[in-house]
Amino acid sequence: MFVIGIAGGTGSGKTTFTENLVEMFKDDVTVIHHDNYYNVLDHLSYEERCKVNYDHPDSFDTALMIEHIKKLKNGETVEEPVYDYTVHNRDKTKTITLEPTKILIIDGILIFENKDLCDIMDLKIFVDTDADVRLGRRILRDITERGRSVESVLTQYETTVKPMHDKYVEPSKKNADIVILEGGRNKAAIDLFAGYIREYLKNN
Repeated sequence: MFVIGIAGGTGSGKTTFTENLVEMFKDDVTVIHHDNYYNVLDHLSYEERCKVNYDHPDSFDTALMIEHIKKLKNGETVEEPVYDYTVHNRDKTKTITLEPTKILIIDGILIFENKDLCDIMDLKIFVDTDADVRLGRRILRDITERGRSVESVLTQYETTVKPMHDKYVEPSKKNADIVILEGGRNKAAIDLFAGYIREYLKNN
């Protein structure tokens, strides 16, 4: 199994970049999302969960994600948890069944911040996009997909998203093998990596 990490700041286009590769290679690719591995917060009320800093590395159960990745590499099927943004907690009624394939993509903002996670990856790609563009994309996404208000999105961005980006995400870029611009909109980069994956699949 060839493991590719795709990281970048919120709204950078890393998920769109990933989706383009999945569309091209379909059943040869499995994607595991760091966002689904937020900690279980059953011990907190909804009001308390709203105040949690979800942009800090400690907000993730990365150890469980690493365990699942190792199982996938060992040819085992795993059940990825599902995170519900509307209640700020893991959804206990759902999981996503992940099957081992030739290519595994790890998607997440903070995946290059964790050394143990980085050590599992064969190729690390950081998607770098201007901060203003990323903020605009986040506002649009959180309003349309997560039922948020503009005010709540901006408050979260100012209090946790930007400070944690500056402290953890941006410095983690140095751990990347390759830095690309504009994510899913960078057709040249998508075609380049598609060719790389085709070559790998042909020889393995």
